[in-house]
Amino acid sequence: MDLIGDIAAIRIPLPQPGDVTPEELYPEAREEAEQAREDYAFALEAQCDGLREDPLLVALGNARAAREAADREIRHLLAYGREFHGDRPYKLEPLAQTSGMTPSGIRTAYGSSEIETVARGIGRTPDSRRTRPPATPESA
Repeated sequence: MDLIGDIAAIRIPLPQPGDVTPEELYPEAREEAEQAREDYAFALEAQCDGLREDPLLVALGNARAAREAADREIRHLLAYGREFHGDRPYKLEPLAQTSGMTPSGIRTAYGSSEIETVARGIGRTPDSRRTRPPATPESA
């Protein structure tokens, strides 16, 4: 059993005939995937040696971190589409369909911290009229 090789095979599947278009690029795509597997296996082994950790647990931790990063990116993109897109923000339905969420889930998927992160990233403030500063005792 080659634990690291098996993990690399799960992480980076090889393309199968018919998966690559045009078909004549299949050998090149397979070669690239094989090289990516080798590179991943080498990096995983080095990471495990340095941490003295089990390769499966390290790979799972890395996958979890990638999932969390993807979720964070989705929240930032939703905030951008709803809060930074002028007078006509993206509608909830297409955002929901594309993100795999419900329209009501879009409304709660991001908050002020995501809006602030997007604002810093793009260098401007939200332009949606829905984004309002919190109410103060004088304005309440």
